[in-house]
Amino acid sequence: MPTFSDLSRAAYCPRQLYYARRDEDRGPPAEVAETKSLAFRYPELLDADDPTLRELPVERSPEEYRRALARVAARDYWEGLVDPEAREVLLDGKDCRGIASKVLVEGSDADETAGGPFPTLVSPGAPPEQGVWEPQTVKAVAAAKALAWERRERVDRALVEYPAHAVVREVRLTTRRKAAYRRTLRAVRSLDGPPSRLRNSAKCETCEYVTECGVKTRSLRSLLGL
Repeated sequence: MPTFSDLSRAAYCPRQLYYARRDEDRGPPAEVAETKSLAFRYPELLDADDPTLRELPVERSPEEYRRALARVAARDYWEGLVDPEAREVLLDGKDCRGIASKVLVEGSDADETAGGPFPTLVSPGAPPEQGVWEPQTVKAVAAAKALAWERRERVDRALVEYPAHAVVREVRLTTRRKAAYRRTLRAVRSLDGPPSRLRNSAKCETCEYVTECGVKTRSLRSLLGL
């Protein structure tokens, strides 16, 4: 059964997933875990002093980081982020499986208007200027669908956390996003050989398999014939 990470890789580049599946160790490097651990220390970080924050893998100045985290603290899901129903939970869906960093529940047990559960995924990287990167969007939809399958409840959103930047973005399960998820799932299921290479894509420049893949990247200068 495909994993959330398989879908994320395939949404970035199916050929990358092909190479990754051949690796014995597909786990993230150690520094990724250190960055992702920040997502479980928000209350502490909100009040942390400058020297403390400078020793951590945060990507903003201490003042900017605290200010950004305070904006997150004003959101309706803040209490769930700092005290989730579950952490690092394996979700087994109908079509895919993987780890959700947290599972939150809207409202509280004492709140008659409490809603259903929804997952969060923690990213060690930087967020785009708006929204969520496409591979992470597909991964978030996959986690939401898997949680809905397990709980037999409707799940209409997920969150993606970027703790190094104190940013949290919401991913609503829109028709367009669910369609992208289904396309990616079909691509993963049909993967039985190396897919076609991307051509002149900026994605290739940062891919760990660019040498093995053999794709030729070209600079803007060469594209302009200079």
